[in-house]
Amino acid sequence: MTIRNIIIDTDPGQDDAVAILLALASPENVNLLGITAVAGNVPLALTEKNARIVCELAGRSDVKVFAGADAPIKHTLVTAEHVHGKTGLDGPKMDAPKMPLQDQHAVDYIIDTLRAEPAKTITLCPIGPLTNIALAFQKAPDIVERVQEIVLMGGAYFQVGNITPAAEFNIYVDPEAAEIVFKSGAPLVVMGLDVTHKALATAARVQAFRDMGTKVGDMVAAWTNFFERFDKEKYGSEGAPLHDPCTIAYLINPNLFTGRQINVEIETQSELTRGMTVADWWRVTDRPANAFFVGDLDADGFFALLTERLARL
Repeated sequence: MTIRNIIIDTDPGQDDAVAILLALASPENVNLLGITAVAGNVPLALTEKNARIVCELAGRSDVKVFAGADAPIKHTLVTAEHVHGKTGLDGPKMDAPKMPLQDQHAVDYIIDTLRAEPAKTITLCPIGPLTNIALAFQKAPDIVERVQEIVLMGGAYFQVGNITPAAEFNIYVDPEAAEIVFKSGAPLVVMGLDVTHKALATAARVQAFRDMGTKVGDMVAAWTNFFERFDKEKYGSEGAPLHDPCTIAYLINPNLFTGRQINVEIETQSELTRGMTVADWWRVTDRPANAFFVGDLDADGFFALLTERLARL
């Protein structure tokens, strides 16, 4: 299998942190070129800090982290401390990172990297609001056709919304950015709530992290225990969904996932449904397909992969 060159665009977030760890633990599948931080779960000053904390946890202070947009394109930032805690990585106390933040703006890093590398050799993995990606596409339209694929976490169809009745959080925070990305023509793979809500970190799966007997295993178990309180109370589920690692798992083993090539539009005008991903799952319109919309996964296979890889760190 060809190793994928990837840029992770993120707003860590405990599940974002697990996605970064999975990428760093899988060098035979993905080559993490850099991490770009965006405001989302918590403000930018915390997301860029958290990204560096996670790299150091994995022993990878060589990974370059870039700070990007600190607000959505048009609206006031909405954050999710109610889920992730005031730091975004609440749970065990984490030491402040020693590795430096890069001077270059994340948007410029994305543009320069896509221009410097051969076309169709870089995959973008946005697992937060799509602000950085949209701004890069607006500033440098020539890079769109150079993207190999965008594998993102965001949106929903059957599950509808988790921040409003109609909208998933990442899309809701910056629907104008999402609209730009979904209309860009770049190949899209969409990991929405329909699939991620099936990636439940049950008690047995969390114990498997703890049984690694490593700092990473203990930290992942503690993070999951922290933010599962919100989801278990809200949904009555057996555990918290690990949303963001689904993107990296897809790059490692796409056979774990199933979905459809469909049209997905982003609602930006309605106060009632702002941020909704209008997914034509049943193909009832004649709008052209623009995304591979994932609907299901092999949850046992997903957690077996996650546990095996994280145990390496």
